[in-house]
Amino acid sequence: MSGPYVIRGSVSLPEAELMWRFSRSGGPGGQHVNTSDSQVELRFDLANTEALPPVWKERALAKLEGRLVDGVVSVRSSEHRSQWRNRETAAVRLASLLAEATAPPPRPRRPTRIPRGINERRLREKKARSETKRGRTGRDWG
Repeated sequence: MSGPYVIRGSVSLPEAELMWRFSRSGGPGGQHVNTSDSQVELRFDLANTEALPPVWKERALAKLEGRLVDGVVSVRSSEHRSQWRNRETAAVRLASLLAEATAPPPRPRRPTRIPRGINERRLREKKARSETKRGRTGRDWG
């Protein structure tokens, strides 16, 4: 493993709370694939962890409630043929998932007024276009 997986700032995934499970990966790979457990399932008990600040934990539980099973979030990886690379991928994926779920909500948009000059120009152009179209009527063409 390549060390601690940082979620955001100084908060990282604690290695002791990660639960790994390995199984045979599907797809092509020859004879070797039938004997190696290269698919990785990484589980993290989000509901009972002490590694996250309480505010982050509440946000993550709210945002990931559809993915949680008894407060545990799980991530799978089987795109690589080696178990080590799948472990790396799963851990990075879990860290980015938690980083996204614990992010603070965006600041509300403050509505801005349209500048008066822009609105006046729009109305002038609209009136000019109207005059152009009105001039196309066949009233006085004979």
